[in-house]
Amino acid sequence: MRRAEISRKTRETEILVRLNLDESGSGPIRVGIGFLEHMLELLSRHSGIWLEVQAQGDLHVDAHHLIEDVGICLGLALDQALSDKRGIERYGSAYVPMDETLVRAVVDLSGRPFLVYSCPSRTPMVGEFPVEMMEEFWRALAMNARINLHLVCLYGSNQHHIFEAAFKAAARSLRQAVRRTSTQNEIPSTKGIL
Repeated sequence: MRRAEISRKTRETEILVRLNLDESGSGPIRVGIGFLEHMLELLSRHSGIWLEVQAQGDLHVDAHHLIEDVGICLGLALDQALSDKRGIERYGSAYVPMDETLVRAVVDLSGRPFLVYSCPSRTPMVGEFPVEMMEEFWRALAMNARINLHLVCLYGSNQHHIFEAAFKAAARSLRQAVRRTSTQNEIPSTKGIL
């Protein structure tokens, strides 16, 4: 089964992430930042990946530690669930519109982590979410999942719409990339390893 459970406890945060690549839906998603909870629910729904996230942290300081650590744990869980990546599509891409916004996401589950993030910051906050932290979230996820992720906002003016389209596009590209192929035992690389 392509499942994972990651728990991480530091002096700043305590996080539990569970996911299942072969089951849709979600368990509870509680992180104490409403906007991030909403984005994680979108990620689960549009990727077809069952997701549970329970997190708490030093929000009295600011949201930085919690947001980044959720990204770290989600990335580690994806990497663990994918195991040796045998029998997956490997690549995925999606364009997602949200009203005036259009975002493109492209992913390669290559084992070589990289992030290209080009989404504008129009406002300092969306709800309790500091806009400058979105790139940190995606970087933490990509580096710990060991994936190559490109998120580009082609145009858009509403910050909520930009972020929502980015999460949906990333989710839909992940959905393609983690899908099993008809060649279940092959690693999708000429190297024989990812």
